[in-house]
Amino acid sequence: MEQIFALKGNVIYTPTCGQLELRPESYLVCKNGVVAGVFESLPEWYLGIPVEDYGDKLILPGLVDLHVHASQYAYRGLGMDMELLDWLEHNAFPEESRFADLDYARRAYQVFTEQLKFSATTRACIFATLHRSATHILMELLEQAGQPCFVGKVNMDRNSPDTLRETTAESLSETRQWLEESSGFHLVRPILTPRFTPSCTDELMDGLGELQRAFGVPMQSHLSENRSEIQWVAELCPATRFYGESYARAGLFGGNCPTVMAHCVWSGEEERALMKEKGVFIAHCPQSNMNVSSGIAPIRTFLREGQRVGLGSDVAGGAHLSIFRAMTDAIQCSKLRWRLVDPDDSALTLAEVLYLATKGGGAFFGKVGSFEPGYAFDAVVMDDSNLPTTRNCTLAERLERVVYLSDGRPFAKYAAGKRLF
Repeated sequence: MEQIFALKGNVIYTPTCGQLELRPESYLVCKNGVVAGVFESLPEWYLGIPVEDYGDKLILPGLVDLHVHASQYAYRGLGMDMELLDWLEHNAFPEESRFADLDYARRAYQVFTEQLKFSATTRACIFATLHRSATHILMELLEQAGQPCFVGKVNMDRNSPDTLRETTAESLSETRQWLEESSGFHLVRPILTPRFTPSCTDELMDGLGELQRAFGVPMQSHLSENRSEIQWVAELCPATRFYGESYARAGLFGGNCPTVMAHCVWSGEEERALMKEKGVFIAHCPQSNMNVSSGIAPIRTFLREGQRVGLGSDVAGGAHLSIFRAMTDAIQCSKLRWRLVDPDDSALTLAEVLYLATKGGGAFFGKVGSFEPGYAFDAVVMDDSNLPTTRNCTLAERLERVVYLSDGRPFAKYAAGKRLF
């Protein structure tokens, strides 16, 4: 049965990076879960379709979180005095060990899923833990919530606590079984998730590469986040020229394996060239990079090179799930880089970070993150009437105030053409 309806309001999106498309008092038409177009008035062939009139509210593409750890949600805002490797040992690993208890896992993932559902994020690339059954619970909850996401069972067979480490054979066997069990989901899809090179042996990486080719699934991990981490990888993988090669030699670095790498703060020219060649997506997580003292990623350089870039909250390295917050952090970090690091890397603009938060990151999911015809109908309706001002703001200024001042909770939310609330 054909599904067709329209939303009416102030429609805003970014068809190209840096270009704001402002369509006041317009109709956004959905046909079978896909955008059919944006119109000043409904064309004759759409007259009579159901219309949800949101008045003067703003209608934006749903935001995309390219990197978030669902299992870390419980300790957001804790342990922020430590750098990355110490933070993992004292915060991440002990908490993630608790997900062996499926009752705890369900309670924790219910909290995360509820918060994600009522955020402006419509799609996300999510890390679970190495526990197969707990990961399945997370996928079930997200499916029930109507959130189209990639979810990964984490792989770890070295350099981690006894309570959070698999044997290589166990890791590969559990991952294969999880991939087979994931075939029944409609909205939620599996993504291979080696935590990062220090926690995965070469044998495990090679085995994951074979699973990728057998099942055709994408892959997510971390890359060049912290200088100590990079040095550690160089010691563990002495035959590699740069960190990214530790993934690439297993066939887990773009090309036929769609790949998203979080951070890339310190990616050098050779690594960036391979990322560009292979179409690797970069998940820029500015708040996390500040919180665990990693550095300021060169996003202007990435954009100039034609890299594929989106934004990530990186909870719990990032304390906030809101991608609006990631947008403002990205702008502010870019200003510091411009002034203090590289005068050639000019600061990011609001239009650019909206693109990164929607169409830029959305491209990892396909035709996602825009209101151009043929794109998935993901939309959030933002009500800025609770942000009082005596100023008569333009539509672009109202968008800016929503990004900087709102709590990030939309008035209404749609994913793949379905209204979630």
